[in-house]
Amino acid sequence: MKTQLVTIETNDIPIDGAFHEPDGETCAAALYFHGNTMNFYTGGARFLPPVLTKLGIAVLAFNRRGHDILTTRASRAAEGGAFQTSAQAIADNRYAAQWLAARGFANPIVMGHSNGGMLSTRHVVDHPNTPALVLLSAGRGGPQRETPNATEKLFAVGKLDALTQQARDMVAAGKGRELMFMPGWWYVISAESFLDRIVSVPDTIALAPQIKCPVLAIRGDKEDVDRYPAEEFAAVCGGKCEVNIVENCDHFYNGREAHVAGIVRDWLAKTLKL
Repeated sequence: MKTQLVTIETNDIPIDGAFHEPDGETCAAALYFHGNTMNFYTGGARFLPPVLTKLGIAVLAFNRRGHDILTTRASRAAEGGAFQTSAQAIADNRYAAQWLAARGFANPIVMGHSNGGMLSTRHVVDHPNTPALVLLSAGRGGPQRETPNATEKLFAVGKLDALTQQARDMVAAGKGRELMFMPGWWYVISAESFLDRIVSVPDTIALAPQIKCPVLAIRGDKEDVDRYPAEEFAAVCGGKCEVNIVENCDHFYNGREAHVAGIVRDWLAKTLKL
């Protein structure tokens, strides 16, 4: 495949990515939405393009402005996932789609991992001509809630009420962009972003009935069923949804990358007749 680093303009901070093209004819294109605090060169953004380009699919993997946890870009000003909002993430996906459309790919395949999967449901509802959607361990989304029976202890880890009050107090004091520690992943977050996160993340299950294109929903068998509800999504999806639970597989597909890539490749080839 041929890979070029690209920059996508937004209303403020540009976002960077990699555009992977087949060596031969390009018959389709795909957008890849990375998971929360990840980026365009880790996870599926890294292991899927070499496989998909062999099908003739060009892949755009890109950083949202909320990539990684904390970062700096062209200055010492802090950026990254600690400051993200859902509106910003949704806009970044739209900017990337516009970048692809300007290059002749108006209706790309959409693929999203984890938080990128939740965001992809919103994107596909807003772009109903999407030909296919691949959900890679897409989260439940919706308003943040404590899940005491969950196998993963993430985000507030039983301290949601206390952290919510702390964030509200910081915002009221004009300290909304200052950082607060979190007891679980992703460890630090700004007060403004915390308050946004608990109310604004797209609700994967609520959006499912509006999605009419074919969907592949993947989850590893080591992942929490409630947090990553592939079967529940399929039950209410507005189109045909195929669920694949991958054996001996965690949330990041460690050691199972080639197997997951093969599932995605074969499903796209069958679904889109590539």
